Amino acid sequence: MIRSATLLALLFACGTAVAQASFASRTEALSGLASADELNRVQAVAWIAGNGSGEDSKLLLERLSDDSPAVREVAEQGLWVLWTRSGDEEIDALMLKGVVELQSGQLFDSITTFSEVVRKKPDFAEGWNKRATALFLAGELKKSLSDCDEVIKRNPDHFGALAGFGQIYFQQEQYAKAIQSWKRALQINPNMPALKRNIKAAEEMMALTHLQMT
Repeated sequence: MIRSATLLALLFACGTAVAQASFASRTEALSGLASADELNRVQAVAWIAGNGSGEDSKLLLERLSDDSPAVREVAEQGLWVLWTRSGDEEIDALMLKGVVELQSGQLFDSITTFSEVVRKKPDFAEGWNKRATALFLAGELKKSLSDCDEVIKRNPDHFGALAGFGQIYFQQEQYAKAIQSWKRALQINPNMPALKRNIKAAEEMMALTHLQMT
């Protein structure tokens, strides 16, 4: 079995050069997705992530249930690559600026930047998702919840936004809604063990609340 961490370092930290060298065309990469060979599937996923568009997300979503942990992990990372690709250089530059601000703890600057993304390209789901993340970290839970809703309207398979829904509902002590959101995320991407732990915690809080009310 291939070590997924090694593959991620190889195929994403160093770009997708290895995967691109393995396939001469999109047709070959699509064929590789169904290969019996684990490495071929990993390389095919990386090729799609490196060369595809948001419309190719369905191909990688199918690989989230692959028999290989390495393929599943690379597919998850590949989806984030596709979702972040807007197809517009100006928007991509703004997204990068906002991400740098977010990672640097400049929350309000990042909110301003992602708001510009949303204004200029409202159909781009990841712009809403990144702003939802920044708003959540800034403690603006209602606004973050609203942005998560906008993400799901545009990308119903966005397990990140669904996980975000759960986090917000949990903080609002709406445990049943949190569990529902996390279960929806796991239906799409079963490779999120933290959500399983979150569900257990929410169930325990619901039980405790019930005891306190009786």
